[in-house]
Amino acid sequence: MNYFAHAIHFLDDPYFVAGTAVPDWLTVADRRVRLRRRHLAQAMDAPDPLLNAVARGIGQHLDDDARFHESRAFVESSMAISAAVRDFLQEPSGMQPAFLGHLLVEVLLDATLIAASPERLDKYYQLLDQVDPVQVEAKVNILAPEPTRRLAGMIAAFCRERILWDYLDNATLLRRLNQVMRRIGLAELPAEFVDLLPGLRGRVDRCAAALLGRPDQAAGFKQVALGSP
Repeated sequence: MNYFAHAIHFLDDPYFVAGTAVPDWLTVADRRVRLRRRHLAQAMDAPDPLLNAVARGIGQHLDDDARFHESRAFVESSMAISAAVRDFLQEPSGMQPAFLGHLLVEVLLDATLIAASPERLDKYYQLLDQVDPVQVEAKVNILAPEPTRRLAGMIAAFCRERILWDYLDNATLLRRLNQVMRRIGLAELPAEFVDLLPGLRGRVDRCAAALLGRPDQAAGFKQVALGSP
């Protein structure tokens, strides 16, 4: 799961919402720092309300990911998208299609949720704007096995850039994907890759409820055609 999917049902506590994003922020800002369930145990009942909220948010993220990545819907969707990427790029093997299969399921699921409830994304960013990035970094450094000095800057940039809105447009989504590709040392995607994105969006839209573990709500997502500008 990605940022918005982790937080969408908890838009009432700024520091809990920040906690749901912490593992993904650290993946970008400081990959050395990894948080596990065992690192959170003592903080779950902490008298410090901010530490408690951040820890519970991180725990929510870890629980979500454990369930999500083991689900049949995720495995099947990521494999199908990997195959589509492989065919489009004409790469019979390699890390790039497999990585994109995983990433695009998560990013496009966020896009489906945002298209269905854009007002909730407004609320998401309003909550994060109330958070002190330095405080979040300090609480994470209480929990983490080793400290980071890069998280606060990442949080500020994430709030400033409003990157999740870019998931709704194919051209800006491709730009964000290529930022990720550069960061992890993979080849950038060609401009023509934008032509593949509408079909991949449709696939994730159709299985969004199953990906979220709510197959009974399959008809509840707004189906939106989102092409390039």
